[in-house]
Amino acid sequence: MKCFMDKDFLLDTQTAEKLFHEYAENMPICDYHCHLSPKEIYENKPPQNITELWLSGDHYKWRAMRSCGIDEKYCTGDATAKEKFEKFGYALQYCIGNPLYHWAHIELQRYFGIDTPLNAKTAGEIFDRANEAIEKGDFRPQSLITKSNVKVVCTTDDPIDDLKYHKLLKDVSDFDCKVLPSFRPDKALNAHLDGFADYINTLSEVSGVEIKDYKDVITALLNRVDYFHSVGCRISDQAFDYPPYAVADDEEIEEIFSRAMNGEKISLCDCDKYRTPILIALGKKYHELDWAMEIHIGAMRNNNTLMFNKIGADTGFDSVGDCEIAQPLSRFLDALNKDDKLPKTILFNLNDKDNTVLGTMLGNFQSADAESKIQFGPAWWFLDTMDGMINQMKTLGNLGVLGKFVGMETDSRSFTSYGRHEYFRRIMCALIGRWVEDGWYAYDEGILKEIVQGISYYNAIKYFNFE
Repeated sequence: MKCFMDKDFLLDTQTAEKLFHEYAENMPICDYHCHLSPKEIYENKPPQNITELWLSGDHYKWRAMRSCGIDEKYCTGDATAKEKFEKFGYALQYCIGNPLYHWAHIELQRYFGIDTPLNAKTAGEIFDRANEAIEKGDFRPQSLITKSNVKVVCTTDDPIDDLKYHKLLKDVSDFDCKVLPSFRPDKALNAHLDGFADYINTLSEVSGVEIKDYKDVITALLNRVDYFHSVGCRISDQAFDYPPYAVADDEEIEEIFSRAMNGEKISLCDCDKYRTPILIALGKKYHELDWAMEIHIGAMRNNNTLMFNKIGADTGFDSVGDCEIAQPLSRFLDALNKDDKLPKTILFNLNDKDNTVLGTMLGNFQSADAESKIQFGPAWWFLDTMDGMINQMKTLGNLGVLGKFVGMETDSRSFTSYGRHEYFRRIMCALIGRWVEDGWYAYDEGILKEIVQGISYYNAIKYFNFE
């Protein structure tokens, strides 16, 4: 029997051990998509306890706890910090096969020096030991980022954000990490959702553009893109149930926009007609500025109305959608490409049925603008599992060029979530190591080093122009 999560955890061949320990393990991290708070990074306050650090905003953990019949007060409610942690420890012991189990123990080992498996019996002891480490050590956000060897963090930011803390962070001494904004225009695009008109009015005020029609929305958003660019932004992020693409004439789009601004409910079909010209205009702007455009596809959000009304969005009641994506995604990318205005693009799917769709879509629009200009994004959210990562990399290896993959991102709100990069690197080295030892790929140490270190860090730095 192998030891529990030892130094060679997941590394099942000698080649995998060599690739990880000599070439991947100590590489820096480029976290090009996350949900960390730039305000929290700047204010740099230590957590009060491990519960605040681990459970205060982690819907992955809440979902697991709910699946064990744990009352909501121990997830998002008013239970004490120790009670919440003990309930999480109880739930974790049943999470066999869930990456949460591995993530939690990697974090305990790397950040707290705790090798004891977390379960119902040990939760109280680990809670006390972890809090003693927090009290005696340095668990401030900037210190955790530095300890994790993170060189770039890209947060997720709304066009109306003032980016105050990103600007302040540029002047922080002894903090060797770029904290850059990412442009996320979803609220300006979702004309079918409540609050759209109020948001557009705020966008008008912030941008200084009087918004009377949908073309003014474009002008306002492009104004904000320029502002974000001046603060160091080089990435946009759009999230959709499915890629919207529906062509309509100006008169029809204006009529749809007018109804939405008057508070009327509009259909998804009409919303797509409104979104399409805005997305194309934004894509052209991203191309002009040499930004990368991330497109996250496939989340079905806020399924539980009862809990949404009680505790709001992003609390663990989202799941995977099953919409068809190939045709609208192809038409959207082609609409930009035919005018030679397609930006660097990273395509993320949340439903693994779409792996082959994205794996083949990449090859339609590659060009000499960048190496693997169109990227198959890493396994994301519900696919951020061992099987999900392996299947994503196998698909990219089968249908594209795995060696130019930009690699892992955390998509997290936690400052100790960088253990997920180690988890990914172990899985990646194990996969490549098996291919080599099975005689599927030639053993050339120089090339293998370049591939492993590229996927771990260098490919992303080059792709996003973070050098």
